[in-house]
Amino acid sequence: MNIEKVSFGEANSKPVDKYTLTNDNGVSISVLTFAALWQAFKVPTAKGDVNLLLSSDNIENYTNNPFFAGRIVGRIGGRLKDGQFEIDGTTYQVEQNEGKNSLHGGANGFANQIWNAETNQTADTVSITLSFTFTPAIDKFPGNLDAKVTYTLHNDNSVTIDFNGTTDGNTLFNPTSHAYWNLSDGGADILNHTFQANSGSHLEFDNEKIPTGNLLVNAGTPFDFSKPTLFKDAIEGMSNTDEKGFDDILVVNPDSDEEIATLTDKDSGRSIKLYSDRNGLVIFTANSFNSDATYENGVGHPYQAVALEMQTLSDTPHHANFGDVTLRANETKNYQIKIVPEF
Repeated sequence: MNIEKVSFGEANSKPVDKYTLTNDNGVSISVLTFAALWQAFKVPTAKGDVNLLLSSDNIENYTNNPFFAGRIVGRIGGRLKDGQFEIDGTTYQVEQNEGKNSLHGGANGFANQIWNAETNQTADTVSITLSFTFTPAIDKFPGNLDAKVTYTLHNDNSVTIDFNGTTDGNTLFNPTSHAYWNLSDGGADILNHTFQANSGSHLEFDNEKIPTGNLLVNAGTPFDFSKPTLFKDAIEGMSNTDEKGFDDILVVNPDSDEEIATLTDKDSGRSIKLYSDRNGLVIFTANSFNSDATYENGVGHPYQAVALEMQTLSDTPHHANFGDVTLRANETKNYQIKIVPEF
């Protein structure tokens, strides 16, 4: 086990640190204090270490990135209609940072702060806990929120991300990781990756990507990932859509013992299995990627990687059947996601 800390430039006129945690097998993860961002997940191979994440060694490719690459987003992930929600008869208005709607917790949410960091080691794990206290003055959400994000690298090579929130006033809490995956040997895209998901339906959206409340059946559509499906084929099935790919939310069956999805690179044979205790999986195939950022595998371009964001279905406050992401005063919520690589 090993922990290394180095400087990683500046964001918001403040220094950013990178922590690299390595287990006894030579597997490592790197996390930035900016946005509690997952910067690298490296596994050893015969050809050397391979980074499974879309990554950059330049902080500006993260701070100037409109696609939230690697960041933790919150207080809530996804879109919130009209930037409004109601708790116990009281209506709250938060920042409308995407047209009239709120996206990923607003412009000053989890994804844009410098977090405090603390590391820990046990016989079988190495971890980093990032913490930050959000106030209504910072992110426009009600309640002072003590938020923690803990990345733990285990000696079985799995990674768990634990989200913890405690508040003194009613608020919302549904954060997620916006990491992008490309499991290949530096390949330019994920078209030769297969994807399988434990999902029978996906959310219907209006023209602003806000859920209507309707669930659409996956079977017989490009959303049918009940068996391993090549992204090239699935994306071709979306050629008549505006996105020319996926920017959607699958309804999954949360289960700590059974994976909700599996991503595999056919060329290398590498895969990751995803586990979640929440009912939504956002899938974004980087359809709109552009040259605003440059990564290890090239200048930004469509299908360069895939974001797989595990969370409760978005816009939940307006759809009772989606779940409940309310965090009440003096209560604590905990969520966990787990990623298990095979390489």
